[in-house]
Amino acid sequence: MSDTVAPNKRSWIMRQVKSKDTSPERLVRSLLHGMGYRFRLHRRDLPGSPDIVFPGRKKVIFVHGCFWHGHSCPRGSRLPKTNTEYWRRKIARNKERDRVRIEELRNLGWRVLVVWECETKDVDALRTRLEGFLGPPRLRREQARGGRDPQIPG
Repeated sequence: MSDTVAPNKRSWIMRQVKSKDTSPERLVRSLLHGMGYRFRLHRRDLPGSPDIVFPGRKKVIFVHGCFWHGHSCPRGSRLPKTNTEYWRRKIARNKERDRVRIEELRNLGWRVLVVWECETKDVDALRTRLEGFLGPPRLRREQARGGRDPQIPG
């Protein structure tokens, strides 16, 4: 079966696929922030440039698209009908790269959580999983004192 879209149009479509700040990633970040967690994004000095980084906890979260990273869910298991062998090899390379980066992070003492795109559909279960991985959020100084921090003007 051949591609029904012209090569230049297919190229444009593929360039529109984002690698960071995706909808699932933004949802996870919003949920974490609402739960009281504070974090850094896309630390390029860490293997794999994790999507969400908690430096003080030495924990990172990757938010993976099911198709692109070969998840076992129905969306991740489905391959395109055209150029199937190309996609099979590409996804296998992605999975191997993910495995190596996670191992590198663990060897550096980081704990790693992978959140799959399909897991973002059940927000309550995701919230429970995130809190189980991260532990309780740390109170900011002003919260711990019951109000505004007198050392910080404003």
